[in-house]
Amino acid sequence: MRKKLLTAAFAFGGLLQAGCAGGGYYAMYAPPPPRYAAIGVAPGPGFVWTPGWWDWRGHNWVWVEGRWVRPPRAHRVWVAPEWRREGRSYRFHRGYWR
Repeated sequence: MRKKLLTAAFAFGGLLQAGCAGGGYYAMYAPPPPRYAAIGVAPGPGFVWTPGWWDWRGHNWVWVEGRWVRPPRAHRVWVAPEWRREGRSYRFHRGYWR
């Protein structure tokens, strides 16, 4: 009985982690190469281009387009999201302002 409860707890925790973008989530294989396109002109002063990235949704890779955004404060630098190999899978690390 105890073994079944532990197994269920780990399975439930895995489901929570897979859907949680805050702490990162996992994919079993690497994302495709990034897409490249013309960026265009910023919509106004102070905007920063944040490049697109691959997201793992369900069982497929989905491209999330890049966009122009304003930093939350002056002199902030955007650190792009990335997928890093960890063991046999890839873990997603969200982008953030540094």
